[in-house]
Amino acid sequence: MAIGDNIKKLRKFHDLSQKDLALIAGVSDKAVSTWESGAKEPRMGVIQKIADHFGLQKSNIIEDNGLDNIYQMHDNGRVNTVFQSKLANSLPALNPRDERSIKKKLESVLNDLMPENALAYYDGDEPMSDEDKELLRISLENTMRLAKQMAKQKFTPNKFKK
Repeated sequence: MAIGDNIKKLRKFHDLSQKDLALIAGVSDKAVSTWESGAKEPRMGVIQKIADHFGLQKSNIIEDNGLDNIYQMHDNGRVNTVFQSKLANSLPALNPRDERSIKKKLESVLNDLMPENALAYYDGDEPMSDEDKELLRISLENTMRLAKQMAKQKFTPNKFKK
């Protein structure tokens, strides 16, 4: 992986445009584009600015797999965090009534999934572990919250929006 690939990976990981990275590095967005395409490489001073901004060492940007060890474990979580923060900023907040409704529906769904009521917790060999059940509960709750927020955004008349 070349320097340009590392710069592109770093930029995308932090959800920055080429223009944003150019402002950080003190160069034009065209320069960032040429680095990422591999046509040119940045000067060491610019690499140092980028490294300092993100709390990295120059070697992390210069070496072929310098960013892999740093960002490998966080990739999925970071992408989700970026997506959730952008989505959360654009959706309306939930009121206490919505929270109670979500809690009630979640309890109902989870009760329907209990082993004595259904085979949904059964994967063929053995029942789901407590950890898997908790992960399922969290996933269902987040999905219900998101669905409620999206419905509020879509179906609330403009005259009631703040």
